[in-house]
Amino acid sequence: MYDIKSNLVIGFHGCEADVRDELLLHPGNIKFSQQPYDWLGHGLYFWENNIDRAMQWAIDKKSRGNIKEPAVLGAVLQLGHCCDFLESRYIKLLSKYYKVMAEFHNSSGIALPENKDIRNDPNKDRLLRYLDCTVIEYMHDIMNEELQHAKAAHGSFEVFDSVRGAFFEGGPAFEGSGIFAKTHIQICIRNPDCIKGFFKPRVGSSLSMDLK
Repeated sequence: MYDIKSNLVIGFHGCEADVRDELLLHPGNIKFSQQPYDWLGHGLYFWENNIDRAMQWAIDKKSRGNIKEPAVLGAVLQLGHCCDFLESRYIKLLSKYYKVMAEFHNSSGIALPENKDIRNDPNKDRLLRYLDCTVIEYMHDIMNEELQHAKAAHGSFEVFDSVRGAFFEGGPAFEGSGIFAKTHIQICIRNPDCIKGFFKPRVGSSLSMDLK
């Protein structure tokens, strides 16, 4: 009954300025990330209601030589059938698929991938999520196969349109705190129809001057 998220959400995507401008002019030219370390599996990523974090991510990529001009693209999203890891049942669902995948790997003598730290990360946040990405994609693949059989038998089926998760990283916000400096909610869009439109965010007080 409550599987579909029908409300609209504002998301921000950190990127190269040319990528932002291309999507503003040609919103159908969406390219999904398919990196093996993607935190929520493959798709197009947004920071939920967090323009500062999106810009900081783009600035960090510039410092590593991956972006020339950091920018942020805004989007109006409707998450649809969402695998939301802020809800207990979806965490349990993913754990179930992990057990199946782990049993297969063990019986085949294949080592499971591991989440890893990036070089010189003082917080040891394991930012390269190889294991998480593999399990999430395995879940999607198996569910899609199962649902295709259901479609053939019953005439209808449903796959996940999006994935959503909360992440706690960056170390404590201050000494002794349980609040982390880079805590955020991330959204991974798998179905491009979830993106109702792109926009160029207004630059104002919400975008910290410290990020420039």
